[in-house]
Amino acid sequence: MTESTYNIAVVGAGAVGLAAALAFARDGFRTVLVGGLDTRRDGRTVALLNGSVRFLEALGAWHLIAKEAAPLETMRIVDDTGSLFRPPPASFRAGEIGLDAFGWNVENATLVEKLAEAAQACENLTHVPEFATGFEASETGAILTLAGGGSIKASLVVAADGRNSKLRQIAGIGTQTWSYPQSAVTVILAHNRDHRETSTEFHTRHGPFTLVPLPGRRSSLVWVTSKAEAERLSQLDDPALALAIERQAQSHLGAMRIDGPRGLVPMTGLSVNRYWAPRVALVGEAAHVFPPIGAQGLNLGFRDAASLRDAVIDGQKAGWDLGSEETLIRYQRSRDLDVRLRTAAVDGLNRTLLTGMIPTDFLRGAGLLALSNIGPLRRIVMREGVLPQVGAPRLMQGAPGA
Repeated sequence: MTESTYNIAVVGAGAVGLAAALAFARDGFRTVLVGGLDTRRDGRTVALLNGSVRFLEALGAWHLIAKEAAPLETMRIVDDTGSLFRPPPASFRAGEIGLDAFGWNVENATLVEKLAEAAQACENLTHVPEFATGFEASETGAILTLAGGGSIKASLVVAADGRNSKLRQIAGIGTQTWSYPQSAVTVILAHNRDHRETSTEFHTRHGPFTLVPLPGRRSSLVWVTSKAEAERLSQLDDPALALAIERQAQSHLGAMRIDGPRGLVPMTGLSVNRYWAPRVALVGEAAHVFPPIGAQGLNLGFRDAASLRDAVIDGQKAGWDLGSEETLIRYQRSRDLDVRLRTAAVDGLNRTLLTGMIPTDFLRGAGLLALSNIGPLRRIVMREGVLPQVGAPRLMQGAPGA
């Protein structure tokens, strides 16, 4: 059995794992990325918010991704719940807060492919396309056991191995899980009318129905609805599904056709008791799982990776070992409140749509109306939503010499 030694081992070669490995390798750490690439296309995209774009720019990967992404210049919210307190449609424009776009929408598989391309060209980064089957921590480091029989020794292991994280399980980190009475239909669409770089979200009584621009006259859809209805929609042929989507979208993009693979995503959530155990830190869906609402999941995963990188850099300057308890506690403190607040926001939005209670409808409608009509409040909410400054990792602030 062979053993290789690195400063940092990242387990999981999804978008968050790739970004974490690039971040550490960029700072001169001998880094290994463990895991096979998954570039299957399932109709899912990610709206990379402004901070994530800055992070990817710092990693030298954004120029590879940008040509495959569409800008989100305007966000439009339409109340389609049938509520008695139904506010008019509200539009939020990136130009109001000095941005060209709130973010950029790209297919998940394309994002992974381009990050893998950047990783392949990166010095200090080795990719081992095997599964990690075991993990042991000691005072001097951690040892990963690989499916092929080899092993890897590292000062710090980063668990980016997803919602069913094996490393999290081995480390004994507890979780809380929950589910909603909904599923999400995801698909790529072509349509007759220009989307004008506008993301449109219809709030329905069964959940959000969100159309997000892609390059050209194409958009991605996340249609959150009841489990039974989502299952019915998933069984329709392409023309019938396209017609159902066009009707739900009130024909605002004209005639539609299916232009890519579909997905059916369960609406679930997960949180962890802590973000670390000796010699291991959790990032991405190993640390938190969000339903596909509000563009939070992957953007938070990138914030995890960038925050962990800051904690390691700062710990090294303080003379701490890369995988020291002090470094990992610093990482925990940087993420806990941020993730809790955004978990509560996504959960709250979804649950207010599902309830038919008049007071809840009134509060939700009044809040949207206030955002539409009170400029300073609207701009504060927009800035915090796409470019939060409190606790933002340095690479997401565009800080020179970060």
